[in-house]
Amino acid sequence: MDAIAPLILALTGLPTLVLAALTGRSEDPRARGLGLRWSLLGLTMLLGATALYWAGDSRPRVYSVVIVLVVAANALAVSMLRHLRRQRR
Repeated sequence: MDAIAPLILALTGLPTLVLAALTGRSEDPRARGLGLRWSLLGLTMLLGATALYWAGDSRPRVYSVVIVLVVAANALAVSMLRHLRRQRR
């Protein structure tokens, strides 16, 4: 039962890696940076799933993993928005 949440998190991270591959192939000048950020987001989710599996039943570890995962995902989202906004000018 402890493997259900990490498995779901890992499965939801896989589409971001596919999206990174599709975005990186585009001929838009922003495509490589955007693909990089999508792939980092997918890897963050996969690492978060691994860390969540490692945390097991320990609530303090689970809370720590979730907090780090939320901060990392939001930082990458802000980076993605800044990248798109910077390249538009």
